[in-house]
Amino acid sequence: MRRVRLVLVRHAESLWNAAGIFQGHEGPGLTERGHAQARATAKALGNAYADATLIARSDLIRVVETAAPTERQLALPVHVDQRLRELDVGSWAGKTHAQIRADDPAAAAAWGRGVDVTRGGGESFADLRRRAWAALCEVAERAGEGSALVFTHGGPIRVGVAAALSVPPGREQSLGSVANCSLTVLERHDRDMVLVAYNRVGHLSATGLE
Repeated sequence: MRRVRLVLVRHAESLWNAAGIFQGHEGPGLTERGHAQARATAKALGNAYADATLIARSDLIRVVETAAPTERQLALPVHVDQRLRELDVGSWAGKTHAQIRADDPAAAAAWGRGVDVTRGGGESFADLRRRAWAALCEVAERAGEGSALVFTHGGPIRVGVAAALSVPPGREQSLGSVANCSLTVLERHDRDMVLVAYNRVGHLSATGLE
């Protein structure tokens, strides 16, 4: 049986995370706390996943900076894929929740009720699920046998797990949000995906960075 492990890493705390601002495809890099989280995560990944064969990541700056310590430490091939980007929130990017409610009240209210709206003229969760799942399946093929370390965003992790578990479209948000630099692990056994861990932050807890 061919087994591949996908270790999904959400990016570390960004400047806009700390400010409560919607990011989507926009936004700056990490806070100082975020850089510390990235270093702690690199150490944990190096210790736990000696069988890693590649790193895959989004091209957005907050992910680039999160993955950098791991890339320096492990010197693995790096596969950059725009399909691993966060949900495109269109005109909502750069705004707080309060600003979105004021500027786009109908869509914000529908989103608050759980309707899978197209955020700010960008993407819906259904759009995100299609592209992120295709990217993750491709990474699993590239990894051969062993582990692939996938640095991405909260949205792709949630929809990727939902797809792996056959959660019906529109119900992805029934999965809890994932923390900065948390680890979520999927294992692929031939064609079946199994959830091994979700939103693990133990490697951060010991240093007070969770």
